Amino acid sequence: MPIFVRKIILIFQPRGLAMRMTALSLIQWQKRFGTEQACAKTLVKVRWPNGFQCPACGNTKAYLIASRRLYQCARCRHQVSITAGTLFHATKISLVKWFWAIYLMAADKGGISALRASKHLGVSWPTARSMLRKIRQVMAHRDSIYRLSNLIELDDAFVGGKRSGKRGRGADGKRPVLVAVETRVKGAGFLAMQAVDSVCHKSVKAFLARHLRPGQTVKTDALPALNAVGKEHEHLKKVTPPEEAKTWLPLVHIMIGNMKKFINGTFHGVSSHYLQEYLDEFCYRFNRRFWEPELPLRLLNACLAHVPVIKAEFH
Repeated sequence: MPIFVRKIILIFQPRGLAMRMTALSLIQWQKRFGTEQACAKTLVKVRWPNGFQCPACGNTKAYLIASRRLYQCARCRHQVSITAGTLFHATKISLVKWFWAIYLMAADKGGISALRASKHLGVSWPTARSMLRKIRQVMAHRDSIYRLSNLIELDDAFVGGKRSGKRGRGADGKRPVLVAVETRVKGAGFLAMQAVDSVCHKSVKAFLARHLRPGQTVKTDALPALNAVGKEHEHLKKVTPPEEAKTWLPLVHIMIGNMKKFINGTFHGVSSHYLQEYLDEFCYRFNRRFWEPELPLRLLNACLAHVPVIKAEFH
């Protein structure tokens, strides 16, 4: 039987999700996901971990129409798209290129720019940018499942704007960002960042509701807008001059510094309109720093299982 055929008859046996989180080199990734057929089979395993079943008649025997990314039931001929409801829905880009985009984005801890990705993947800059934006949405969705707990450091930062002139709060063109990080015995725990229109009671309250479990202990620098913390959490606040800020809130300042290096180093600065995407990517990477070698497979698994969600607005 030839390797590439238009239709293949398959019997789907019930099985669990076969996505072991192991480190893969570039060569190993190419060998495992180098063809449309291999990528499609991986997608099928994630979409139907217990085996395919026709939604119309319940039959488990189906034909794969590889060129159209469809399964057609062998009994009633009902067709099911293997990409419907996933990150790859209605895409004209090959699955191989999608899988490579995921690998390139995850394998380098500094990330990858749309320009560089377009050259590696052989696609236009707008196409590469669109692909990376969709992958960042998956990162944000994955982290939205978690809530920070225990002792938490909370502060604000200002990102973007002009390189010269006034710095910090009130600087021209800069976007305010709320930053919270768990403090643990051996350092930082989970991290959350949210770009906001302004640092006020409303935006702080919305940030806390989305990213923190109720009833935690939160340390701040006593900025008046952060007094909203005390309504739902134990609030440890202390007025801190600049020279003492890194002593009272050491971890959150490290996170802010690293985030700015990440954005300016790989992307050479970003528009405030798209800032949240890059914050999501930074947080996703940081929160999985102990599994860095496994990150490409972890991100691939997240993309394969991704269901679009509506993001909350922060003002």
